[in-house]
Amino acid sequence: MLAGVCAEYNHAMTGATNSLTDAKKALRAKVLAAREALPAAARHAATDAIMQRLVSLDAYRDAGCVLTYMSFGAELDTHRFFDRVLRDGKMAVLPRIDKVSKSLRLHRVESHADLVDGVWGIREPRAGAPLVTMTEIDMVLMPGLAFDRAGNRLGYGAGYYDRLLAPVAYQKPLRVAAAFDCQVVDAVPVGPGDQPFHILITESQLLQISRQKLP
Repeated sequence: MLAGVCAEYNHAMTGATNSLTDAKKALRAKVLAAREALPAAARHAATDAIMQRLVSLDAYRDAGCVLTYMSFGAELDTHRFFDRVLRDGKMAVLPRIDKVSKSLRLHRVESHADLVDGVWGIREPRAGAPLVTMTEIDMVLMPGLAFDRAGNRLGYGAGYYDRLLAPVAYQKPLRVAAAFDCQVVDAVPVGPGDQPFHILITESQLLQISRQKLP
């Protein structure tokens, strides 16, 4: 009897996991196609608007240490934001992928000379750049593919940022998502390990999620 109940439970859990995986896969494909279809002129204009909103945030102006990332492909161009962080005299931090532990190592970067080509050709800090801990970060610019107005984010599937943020309190550091309007969806399918954000910025809106609303 007990063995039968356990088998039914395991089957249900496997089905739920497969359903979540399939839903995320389908949404990734849909949003990727929409993002890739953006004309260059529209992408450039949207990036200008997003960057203006991003650097106008009180949270950005007050931050002494900012974790960002170097964009690739059709992503929102974050190289300009990285340069702005440096010009504003803040501590600029970038992630380096540790392929062995499948985790992100955070390094302080003082110029483009500190960067090398990493996994998938994404620019990342050289191995010898000074390490930084999450407790030093005031603001995180989070990459992602899809975002909803409830504070949920869909990444590329490797889970690097979810594992990075899981051990720290939701309230700090401030988590900011910046993306094109076409990446905002009605609902992002989420699992127990998926990490939410606080602020969403697009070319047409700035949405702030209450830090008390989410665990």
